[in-house]
Amino acid sequence: MNKVFLSGNLTRDPELRYAQSGKAFVKVGIAVNRPFSKNKEVDFFNLVAFDKTAEFIGRYFVKGTRALIEGRLQTSSYENKDGVKVNSVDVLVDNIEFASSKRSESDDYSGGGRGANDNYLPRREPTPPKREDYDDFGGEPIDPDDTPF
Repeated sequence: MNKVFLSGNLTRDPELRYAQSGKAFVKVGIAVNRPFSKNKEVDFFNLVAFDKTAEFIGRYFVKGTRALIEGRLQTSSYENKDGVKVNSVDVLVDNIEFASSKRSESDDYSGGGRGANDNYLPRREPTPPKREDYDDFGGEPIDPDDTPF
């Protein structure tokens, strides 16, 4: 079984791109704290996501966002521009979730740059247009003491 769960902060803004076939993909990094480390050590992983998951990450996640990742490991090798063989391990993201709300993230976030979910704003009800005078019904002001109820 190849299953990975990670909880950490994104190390850079996601790079949403589209292949020639039109398939969306995104590459981003995540920093994961070692919970029992005396020196507060951190591990860094490369994340890769495709299709709707990639579009979701590209739209709502930014550098510093705390996220929960579910995915699987994939190894690959390639030759870099100098002709040296490079081996890499990536986490292919199956599912991603926000690990904290915007308020608690901004309270806890100590890094520079943008806040965790600056691009993610909750939907708000439209505000009614301002009325200058709610008591004006037909031109006469209404005195609350004159109402029978």
